Amino acid sequence: MSEQSELYRPTVFWEDASACIVDELCENGIEHFRALPTSLGFFVPTYGIPGNCFSKEQADGLVGWLTQQHSSAKKPLLGLQQFLKGEASALADYRVLMASDDQSRLPHLHTFYESTVGAPIKRFEFERRRFSRSSLNYLLGMALLKKHLVAESLSTVLEIGGGFGTLGEILSHSGIDGIRYIDIDIPPTSYVAQHYLSRVLGADNVATYAQTRGQGDIRISSLPQASVLCSWQIEKLQGQVDLFVNFISFQEMEPHIVRNYLTHVSRLGARWVLLRNMREGKQKRGHDSEVGVETPILSEDYLDMLPDYELVERNVLCYGYRTVDGYHSELFLLRRKLCESPLTSSG
Repeated sequence: MSEQSELYRPTVFWEDASACIVDELCENGIEHFRALPTSLGFFVPTYGIPGNCFSKEQADGLVGWLTQQHSSAKKPLLGLQQFLKGEASALADYRVLMASDDQSRLPHLHTFYESTVGAPIKRFEFERRRFSRSSLNYLLGMALLKKHLVAESLSTVLEIGGGFGTLGEILSHSGIDGIRYIDIDIPPTSYVAQHYLSRVLGADNVATYAQTRGQGDIRISSLPQASVLCSWQIEKLQGQVDLFVNFISFQEMEPHIVRNYLTHVSRLGARWVLLRNMREGKQKRGHDSEVGVETPILSEDYLDMLPDYELVERNVLCYGYRTVDGYHSELFLLRRKLCESPLTSSG
């Protein structure tokens, strides 16, 4: 990675985090990556701590105070615990998923259940199916996309910054014969994703960097069910994809890096583009925060970077997320202009 163009190396947001993740994996082993502190803070999202912005000490203090002051208040205690653990938020997202999904059409979303690879400590079970915040985030995004697919089908899905590979796992439950998933990321998260998908889908069904790094061109049609490639390998991809996905990681990059990636997305002919981005942009890196970006990516920037695409829907309240301090994690769905469609907007 250090030998590649700066377009494919970690940005300021990820530079220090990547080093910390490597140290934690070396010390604790990849088998427990979904329980490691830096992973939970960067690419293993949670509804509870730390994703809800409470510290363990604050949560324990609230529970301790309620228990001490109102020892007979069992129902308020259950409510507080469900809130702090994130179960109430997870259930709200699951209800939206079940209410919005047409189970008679592909891709199937109602058959998904999440594996326990990586020893997750933050997951929930609804109607005998396991979910984490990562899987419910993607499932809601796929539910929004599915509303607009109508008679169209998906055969190849490309993602940049796929975390630990959740979308690939979801697609394996989609009921679409021959579905192909390609995840492009920087190390060490690409290493984690290829480990996760190899365990979930079987090693024979996953192409890794070690297997593809010597190839001049990487033909999409020759790839197996899932592939995990390193960021600079996007230049070698040849063929066509149906859907491109980026959830959150673009907002952690600088604009010229995102523009370069989207140039390749357009080159590969993606018919659909599904994005999740903070409408107001990620926080800037400054004196009061070591984590942030130099120039935030705003939702409107994608329309400028993707001139061959038109906006189909943007959504916050149903499929995205509005933070307690008034920021908007927004889902953006775009379609290649060759396919005419009316513009809709909600949220």
